[in-house]
Amino acid sequence: MRVALLGTGTMGAGMARNIARAGIPLRVWNRSRERAEPLAEHGIEIAATPAEAVDGADLVITMLFDAASVEEAMKDVRLGPDTVWAQMSTVGVQDTARLAATTERFVDAPVLGTKQPAEQGTLLVVASGAEEFKPVVTPVFDAVGSRTMWVGDEPGPATKLKLVVNGWMGYLIAGTGQSMSFAEALGLDPALFLEAINGAASDSMVARLKGSAIIKDDFTPSFSLDGAVKDMGLIADAMRDAGVDTSVADAVGGMMRKAQDLGHGEKDMISVYHAFK
Repeated sequence: MRVALLGTGTMGAGMARNIARAGIPLRVWNRSRERAEPLAEHGIEIAATPAEAVDGADLVITMLFDAASVEEAMKDVRLGPDTVWAQMSTVGVQDTARLAATTERFVDAPVLGTKQPAEQGTLLVVASGAEEFKPVVTPVFDAVGSRTMWVGDEPGPATKLKLVVNGWMGYLIAGTGQSMSFAEALGLDPALFLEAINGAASDSMVARLKGSAIIKDDFTPSFSLDGAVKDMGLIADAMRDAGVDTSVADAVGGMMRKAQDLGHGEKDMISVYHAFK
């Protein structure tokens, strides 16, 4: 099987290495070629254009920032009659429907996880698509993830579940940032907050990991604030379309945009902490 991967950024690079490590022939493309070139050391072919990467591929994976970047990458691509497209970027509900309408061989397959799980091959792949495509996508999904969760036999449900989970993550991130800032404002050592929740019903691995990063002043991105702002916008849009009140999502998104405006967009999403100070 020959695989093409479009997008070798924070997530895509780790995924590419794990696909190659599984012995699957891989050709990649990235808008900034210099970010893709180190992958050649792992026996991965670097293509100059998306069309070149996709030529002759049995499976095409898109792992890009948003729907616009996916559409831009795919606009000059001609999929073969038997080629399957696994769209693994986080895009909106309506975006997924629009992209899926371009081919009958489409698998909606966003991932849950950040940079480290992508590098370790322990992502959770959330997938929805026709049963007939599972033999094509499974070897790659197994290479990049610890498990695959199939939630539907047509595109759409996987993206919906991804947005639900990302909303939950957004609330945890914002809550952690605000609680750490609140503790400091009260004159407390913020480490006391993490100690107090450790092992309790209110405990959260996210809070402990991201809270520790705040204490260390380490905002190296495992998932960027820019990406979180984009996702919270998609989540709020999907909520409105579904008739769900967006007050909390709007508030979280607003604080993330505030931190973005303060210059923290390329840092880790826990940089929302700075918006509360």
